[in-house]
Amino acid sequence: MKKINIVSLLLLSLLSTGVKSQDIHLAQIQEAPLVYNPANTGFFPGYYRVIAGYRNQWQSMGKAYQTYGLSVDGGIFRNRYKNAFLGIGLNIFKDEAGAAKLSQTLANFNIAAILKMSKKSVLSAGVYGGVTMNSAQYAKLTYASQFNGTEIDPALPSKESVIYHNFTSSDFGLGLAYEFTSIKTKNDRDDVKSLRLGIAGYHLNKPEQDFGSNTYVDATGKTQTIEGYHMPARYVASIISRFDINNTKISITPTVIYMIQGPAKEITAGTYLKYRFKNGTKITGEKVENSFGIGVFYRVNDAIIPQVLIDMGTYAIGFSYDANVSSYRKASRTVGGFEISLRYNKLADALFNKRSEYSKTRK
Repeated sequence: MKKINIVSLLLLSLLSTGVKSQDIHLAQIQEAPLVYNPANTGFFPGYYRVIAGYRNQWQSMGKAYQTYGLSVDGGIFRNRYKNAFLGIGLNIFKDEAGAAKLSQTLANFNIAAILKMSKKSVLSAGVYGGVTMNSAQYAKLTYASQFNGTEIDPALPSKESVIYHNFTSSDFGLGLAYEFTSIKTKNDRDDVKSLRLGIAGYHLNKPEQDFGSNTYVDATGKTQTIEGYHMPARYVASIISRFDINNTKISITPTVIYMIQGPAKEITAGTYLKYRFKNGTKITGEKVENSFGIGVFYRVNDAIIPQVLIDMGTYAIGFSYDANVSSYRKASRTVGGFEISLRYNKLADALFNKRSEYSKTRK
């Protein structure tokens, strides 16, 4: 197999899976606020939050995509300015796949400016910057020349010189988010109706993916040059909402995410149905709201995603599973991806609610 074909296969592997391999790809949209918009940084009613996640995709194929993630964010200067404060955060993820363990590790620093527009509306503008490290164990790659007549035998010499290498690139993006909130005040708790609209751009600097030499010798002995590959920008539009049903303990959280990156497009939509089995105390803040949620999401032409979220206020744990329904199920055997998330919130208490700039927008 010629080296041009090896390079093509690597690029095809990256491009053909779109956001599923090029970018961090998660099913629990509401538990990954910094992944889908840097403007969500610090944009929540509390001091700070930590979210960890793990995803294992297409296990039936033997070398599944595995994703590990950790994000930390919170707000600062909440008391210094009357109508605005800053959100800061750190987003760290690692994606790994294949026999050669082709991996991508990113570390991004986020900052957002959050501004009270009125008693019911808030606008946030966020940016992120960081680095992405790409690596693989290229010696574990196998080639057509190692076919023994029955199967690929890694013990056979490949007769290929590995020209690929690990590399690091910079990354930059930005986003906007606008939230409108209406609250019906009650003695024991408040009924909330909120709608958050977001738009964001990732990889706006289109970082070069420098896997190795961009030249090769063709069958005639001539040296040919391969055009360098740049990661296309990813654009995300989102609608995340919450509607407490009056005079009940039930809430619904309709959510839609639309993403486009180069030729790849993705739409994921669905909702949780949440039951509050414990209300938070409004005056003292000693107790926080607890709920249990069951949700179903649909990634268009790809997967049905049932989800469960156990939210204890300060702590939350979520589970989801992608049931593959696309034509790819012939290879995946309908096995999609298992995902788990863990969240810790330092939530707003009574004292916070009296002095927080964010809380003033929710009155």
